[in-house]
Amino acid sequence: MLTRSQCDKYADVLLWGLTTSRVEPYKPGDVVLVQFDLAALRLAEAVYGKLLARGLNPVPRLTLTPHMETEFYGKADEAQLVFQTPGQAVLHENIHGAMHLLAPDSLTHLSAIDPKRIATAALARKPLRDILVRREERGEFGWTLCIFPTKELASKAGMTAKEYAAQVAAACFLKEPEPVALWRKLYEDAREIKAWLDGMKASYLHIESDNVDLKVTPGEHRRWLGLSGHNIPSFEIFTSPDWRGTSGRYYADQPSYRSGNYVTGVRLTFEEGVVTDIAADQGAEFVRKQLSMDPGASRLGEFSLTDKRFSKIDKFMANTLYDENFGGPHGNCHVAVGSSYSDTFDGDPASLDGTRKEELGFNDSALHWDLVNTEPKRVRAHLTDGRDVTLYEDGQFRY
Repeated sequence: MLTRSQCDKYADVLLWGLTTSRVEPYKPGDVVLVQFDLAALRLAEAVYGKLLARGLNPVPRLTLTPHMETEFYGKADEAQLVFQTPGQAVLHENIHGAMHLLAPDSLTHLSAIDPKRIATAALARKPLRDILVRREERGEFGWTLCIFPTKELASKAGMTAKEYAAQVAAACFLKEPEPVALWRKLYEDAREIKAWLDGMKASYLHIESDNVDLKVTPGEHRRWLGLSGHNIPSFEIFTSPDWRGTSGRYYADQPSYRSGNYVTGVRLTFEEGVVTDIAADQGAEFVRKQLSMDPGASRLGEFSLTDKRFSKIDKFMANTLYDENFGGPHGNCHVAVGSSYSDTFDGDPASLDGTRKEELGFNDSALHWDLVNTEPKRVRAHLTDGRDVTLYEDGQFRY
């Protein structure tokens, strides 16, 4: 679905993303996990060769097929659900980078599985994720991820395979002679906007659209991140707020596929930082189960804005990576319920222990679910000196 030339350019962009995502430069001999779905084999092969050429040691791993996933969640007993592969923790302690190449052949194969079983497995894997979070905080680990177009993604997005692949190529600049050069320019543009946002001393942000009236508290010792190489493509600029200061109502007009379930029209009401009311046009019961996964699942972990001038994505893509970076006519904002990003701390994230994170209002959860709103909106910062500043309107930052 992508040409050989586009796959080669895609691999170059992913290498840029991987190197940009880590504080410390990679050294010859560093270990990089390459985790990929079967449909992304051609891209995995291109990435593998480029990693070797950089003197790195790639560790390729094929993910479970949809049939294998269905068998696992459908047949595993309680012990098997929480089983961890021997050596997995050792691997996580020793890899220096990871690349995740997503190319799903099915988005709905887990629709008949009880979400509690999926949550049980996710909770069991959380200590492994925590290892990587700690190593990333110390600058020892970086990661990036992308999608490779498949017929399943195209079908669920209501496009032909050719149309879907064209959206991927446009979003990642794969039709351009030097896509990495364009990513470097965007990186610099975003850095200026992030510096501007960091200079605002906001007591809270007020997000308003036809169906959103939400107040988000940035919190103390926070910074804005984005276009960091972690996601390809990524145009969002985000922070992890103090979850305790969230209040009001939020609406996700973008549909969402998650764990085999199709969810539309999610409406959340926050009071004193916690979701107190959940509704959805479709999939409301699934949303309720997800947000009851653990205590942090019903709290805010991220707030994000995408500038329509950056993103070429203008269609629903049936994939969160693309949908949370939607540009279109009005840009987008999204919130994530669940875990926060400790690297939005404005000091050394490695200095944060669990107690300090709790004091600052960083949320902890096995869940991280992005919910996207693409309505016309205005976002105002209510500053600590009493002034109001419009920081985002008509789909773009007012920088």
